[in-house]
Amino acid sequence: MLHGLAERARHNWFLCCIVLAICLARLYPWIGAKSGPLMPDYTVKYGAVFIIFFNSGLSIKTEEFSKALLQVKVHAFVQLFTLLFIPLFVWSIARYLRNLGIEEHLLTGLQVVACMPPPVSSAVILTKSAEGNEAVAIFNSAFGSFLGIVVTPLLLLKFVGTSSAVPLSKIFYQLSLTVLVPVILGNLVRRRFRDWLERQKIPYSVIGNIVLLLIIYTTFCDTFSNSDFQLPKSSLFQIAVVVIALQLFLSFCHSTFLRVKL
Repeated sequence: MLHGLAERARHNWFLCCIVLAICLARLYPWIGAKSGPLMPDYTVKYGAVFIIFFNSGLSIKTEEFSKALLQVKVHAFVQLFTLLFIPLFVWSIARYLRNLGIEEHLLTGLQVVACMPPPVSSAVILTKSAEGNEAVAIFNSAFGSFLGIVVTPLLLLKFVGTSSAVPLSKIFYQLSLTVLVPVILGNLVRRRFRDWLERQKIPYSVIGNIVLLLIIYTTFCDTFSNSDFQLPKSSLFQIAVVVIALQLFLSFCHSTFLRVKL
């Protein structure tokens, strides 16, 4: 029995490490907080994300990027699913969840998250871990982020009733610096040292997962170190159940009805 559990833990080491990272952030939030020694505003916001996309540029062949750019139907599906279906779906579900007594600010937060564009770093790493098309994930993460500059404020205004000013030049600069530049640099290095890199058998997926764990750890450190963060355990449990149920339902629908091959 213990051997079976150990084998399961080995195969799902990344999920286990996510739980461990959150627990460590709860115990030692000062380490990864904004004012902490890890300085996440620089090491994570720029450094970690740069490493993730440089790593992707190293591991993906140039021709794979070319093929990914031509998959227009896939890109259209991903963007419409993320920026149209998900906000509408969560909005419709939230209307019924209010009758169950779930706190309004939690449902508002859930709706805000649903209106966000695709996550930049985690989408790429999780796609690679699932043996999906990493080049398509990179394109849609970057393209979705650029679309989100315009679409997300409109969605928030529609579903939440509020919006905010978006610093366009700053966002374009950050996305270019943390996504486009490292991917291009990584691919240039790959083209120059392809044979050597292939002989080294570099564990690109493991490297990306470890960097993502650092991002998760510092994010929760900042949350737990915030003195205004006072969320009742019952509310936390409720929203966790809702999020997991939504994920399972969407995964079931995708695997049963959609079956979109990237």
